[in-house]
Amino acid sequence: MTATIQLKGKDFLTLADYSKEEIEYLLHLALELKEKQQNGERYTPLSGKTLAMIFEKPSTRTRVSFEVGMVQLGGHALHLSSRDLQIGRGETIADTARVLSEYVDAIMIRTFEHEKVEELAHYATIPVINGLTDDDHPCQALADLLTIYEVKGKLQGLKLAYIGDGNNMAHALMLAAAKVGMHCAVASPKGYEPKEAVVNEAKSSANESGATIVVTNDPYEAIADADVVYTDVWASMGQEAEANERMHVFAPFQVNETLVQQAKSDFMFLHCLPAHRGEEVTEGVIDGVRSYIFQQAGNRLHAQKALLVSLL
Repeated sequence: MTATIQLKGKDFLTLADYSKEEIEYLLHLALELKEKQQNGERYTPLSGKTLAMIFEKPSTRTRVSFEVGMVQLGGHALHLSSRDLQIGRGETIADTARVLSEYVDAIMIRTFEHEKVEELAHYATIPVINGLTDDDHPCQALADLLTIYEVKGKLQGLKLAYIGDGNNMAHALMLAAAKVGMHCAVASPKGYEPKEAVVNEAKSSANESGATIVVTNDPYEAIADADVVYTDVWASMGQEAEANERMHVFAPFQVNETLVQQAKSDFMFLHCLPAHRGEEVTEGVIDGVRSYIFQQAGNRLHAQKALLVSLL
């Protein structure tokens, strides 16, 4: 097994809280757990452990990967929507955190405000995992790093170009890339750039790892010589009212056959899914030979299993 780095009891709210060594440890552990599963080897270190999964935003990949991951590791997962919890009827985050800490071994929450996850972690006496907030998506970014490493054989020195909304996915990728020494260029329309505080945090980490972080309004500048090309939907959950306006604003940022010609010839395409073919990306790119979106989706399971084993 990979030489152990002690993460037991730690929260996983953002990759900004994790060192390069801790992230690399998680990635190597994920590869080992993936190999065990592929070899049919049973590995159940979380026997008797329970994960509470709070969903204020629904999900396919987060729900299935965490629940299956806990089962494969010998544990159990509880799916809890707002309707299942008193939190939906006014119970405080603090009280919810304290009560759940009496019952379960860890909490994964997928919600809107990042502050809610931070408050939950503050009052819980067990690990809290950020399954997604409006500001960050660290579980997805961890799986993305795993996929890039599998395909490219390294992370340090590669260039990742993210084209689209400066949303939670852009934030998570900048923070992840900066930690592991991967250059990251984000291209968003004016007014839709990533949050300045997150950009500054990423640049601070990049100064230590030797990476560069670039934010631009020009997709051709961002994608030039990229090893990895990444995009996300133009209107995320909760932004449906803006969808028509966003379709117009983001049209020049579509990842299509013309744009990807500026990337390296052996670039890999990634998308966190769900995807809207014909909007943020053309079918030719997302379903083409350079696309690794299903390997990427599958790696949510293995990255999160590494996370669960480490934190529990």
